[in-house]
Amino acid sequence: MSKKINVTDTVLRDAHQSLLATRMRTEDMLPICDKLDKVGYWSLEVWGGATFDSCVRFLKEDPWERLRQLKAALPNTRLQMLLRGQNLLGYRHYSDDVVRAFVAKAAVNGIDVFRIFDAMNDVRNLRTAIEAVKAAGKHAQGTIAYTTSPVHTIEAFVEQAKAMQAMGIDSIAIKDMAGLLTPYATFELVKALKAEVDLPVFIHSHDTAGLGAMCQLKAIEAGATHIDTAISSLAWGTSHPGTESMVAALKGTEYDTGLDLALIQEIGMYFHAVRKKYHQFESEFTGVDTRVQVNQVPGGMISNLANQLKEQGALSRMNEVLEEIPRVRADLGYPPLVTPTSQIVGTQAFFNVLAGERYKTITNEVKLYLQGRYGKAPGHVDEELRQQAIGSEEVIDVRPADLLKPELARLREEIGSLAKSEEDVLTYAMFPDIGRKFLEEREAGTLKPEALLPIPGGKGVAVADEGVPTEFVIDVHGETYRVDITGVGVKGEGKRHFYLSIDGMPEEVVFEPLNTFVAGAGDKRKQASAPGDVSTTMPGNIVDVLVKAGDVVKAGQALLITEAMKMETEVQAPVAGTVKAVHVAKGDRVNPGEVLVEIEEG
Repeated sequence: MSKKINVTDTVLRDAHQSLLATRMRTEDMLPICDKLDKVGYWSLEVWGGATFDSCVRFLKEDPWERLRQLKAALPNTRLQMLLRGQNLLGYRHYSDDVVRAFVAKAAVNGIDVFRIFDAMNDVRNLRTAIEAVKAAGKHAQGTIAYTTSPVHTIEAFVEQAKAMQAMGIDSIAIKDMAGLLTPYATFELVKALKAEVDLPVFIHSHDTAGLGAMCQLKAIEAGATHIDTAISSLAWGTSHPGTESMVAALKGTEYDTGLDLALIQEIGMYFHAVRKKYHQFESEFTGVDTRVQVNQVPGGMISNLANQLKEQGALSRMNEVLEEIPRVRADLGYPPLVTPTSQIVGTQAFFNVLAGERYKTITNEVKLYLQGRYGKAPGHVDEELRQQAIGSEEVIDVRPADLLKPELARLREEIGSLAKSEEDVLTYAMFPDIGRKFLEEREAGTLKPEALLPIPGGKGVAVADEGVPTEFVIDVHGETYRVDITGVGVKGEGKRHFYLSIDGMPEEVVFEPLNTFVAGAGDKRKQASAPGDVSTTMPGNIVDVLVKAGDVVKAGQALLITEAMKMETEVQAPVAGTVKAVHVAKGDRVNPGEVLVEIEEG
């Protein structure tokens, strides 16, 4: 009897999410689709995870249009997505009507296989999504978010698989997002699953610790029939085992994939060239790193965390954050580190490190987690921390979505005529602020993707002295610009003045160091010094202003909501008194130590 192994390639989604901060553009995918479609993959993972967010936030692409284009270009291959259960592609739980609408539209636009997981492995949060996939006539894959802790045992994972099977799933995926599997642990888990559940088992393991290929081989020997790989030019490290390597390893055995190695190698050379375009987004942590066996940070998270820390000017503190992450995870009852819990734990760890005091600032998402709003914690939660975070607020024990009213009609009304389709409404539902901004810019014809930096070693000369121009040729979505940059040597207050000439048109520009406040009008904000001066401990953006001048406030009352690294935090009043002045508005960029609100004590 044949034991052919089926392959899912992640090159169009998880591979570049893990290595290039999810920045690959559709224009770099489509030219190679004809060859990808001829390989004979069981599926190609093309959507989900952070790709939707990245399309709207950075690339200014319609993610639904990307899906439609890929479906047209890959007619013979199943397209697969990663779906965060009740969280869909966002960072909160959505009402059941939104989940059903999203799944239905994803299926219509081209998704054949839905890999559905919950960050807490709380199967209650999978039910609606699984039902919606089955209603659409598509493949529902129930997923175990693999992790290790005192409460995560083989017996617990088997019980989860049986519960998902009872919900009607078509297959089971072991999603090892951090690369925590070891070869013999993989064998025992797959063997136990196959003994209790009569469904195909898929192995998805990141190669962060250098163990991915060995884990896949042991999984195959234990009865797994599907593996996730990545084209070699975007493989290994925080990505996945190389497709070519696994095809070669199994060739001529009873597990032969039957795939054309020479064709896959051609595709690998294509992506080798494409990868160079995105060099500015390369993770600092692309090699083998066995520290993952301790800190448990998954592949997609580590590259995005590094990128976000770099933007915050704090990349030098990465090791401190990695050491704090397992401590925060233990305090929260050992949630698996996968979106959104990876962001919840990672951001709280960064806040703890930056403030120099654990839980001096607690993110809103941690408060919701401790309230049970994401589902049941796998293990025991630190009750002192819970009390500090939510006080006397009630902890819920029902499925979180049971408390949510239908919201699709409200979302349609809120976005109004900016939405030209139901897909646009769902884009807004996933990310209200950036979704609205995207739709507004599309309406105005002002969508502008972030620019790619020139390839190192490409055209251009180094600046030897100020005043000597550097020339770059920059390609942005098929349009080429010649940019000459000349520094003029004014360095007052840390600013640098440059003259830029774009296609011969001169422009003076003032650059400030990363994370300094760029004033839209007036002077810089003053630094906090008085007891009633309200400031933040972390750079970020103002999401909401909750008070105005003249309001009477209590000590500890929330005054502002800030957002950093996709997580929201309350900025609270340090003293009781009257609000004397508010120096920020929604959308403003803020930095540590700046006076955002002034309170007169009394």
